[in-house]
Amino acid sequence: MNSRLAMLLCCIGLLGGTSACAPLLVGGGAAGGAILLHDRRTTGTIWEDQTIEWKAVTAIAKDPQLSDPERADVSVTSYNKTVLLSGEVATPELRRRAAEIVRYVPEVKRVYNELVIAPPSTPADRAADAALTAQVKASLLQIDLPGFDPTRIKVVTSTGTVYLLGLVKPAEADKVVDTVKYVSGVRQVVKLFEYIQ
Repeated sequence: MNSRLAMLLCCIGLLGGTSACAPLLVGGGAAGGAILLHDRRTTGTIWEDQTIEWKAVTAIAKDPQLSDPERADVSVTSYNKTVLLSGEVATPELRRRAAEIVRYVPEVKRVYNELVIAPPSTPADRAADAALTAQVKASLLQIDLPGFDPTRIKVVTSTGTVYLLGLVKPAEADKVVDTVKYVSGVRQVVKLFEYIQ
């Protein structure tokens, strides 16, 4: 199997997000080990990100209104101890409350509160976002930049808005955004990168 095809299969396999990667990272395996080796985060930070997500999701689930599927659909993504909140909530108060809950999770450095005030997304909406995430990840395989590894880019999609996280060089960030903004179905691209030299 050539390296581009292997990379595509890894990207598609990681469609479910960071949380879905835990068995690969913990259990090992060729694909998981390769991704772990290419990640710019330390193994400890990858583990911390998993823990942050679990603690944040658990804390949000304990809130009666944030856990009400009629009032909220909150997704939590942690990358390098920076947390992205995406999805929908019924009121500005719920939006603030979700961010406050996550800020108190140990090890969280920063919270990007991208929750929108809107009815919760439907299963069809979430399926469309998952398909768009897969398209975006596949588009990253076309980037021809020395040293660029598409598995270092974390892609989160919510109602057509694509959030990009990762530890990247400025030239990599520019190329990624220039590529992603032309993927069919992408309404907006939000850069949440941390820059390295």
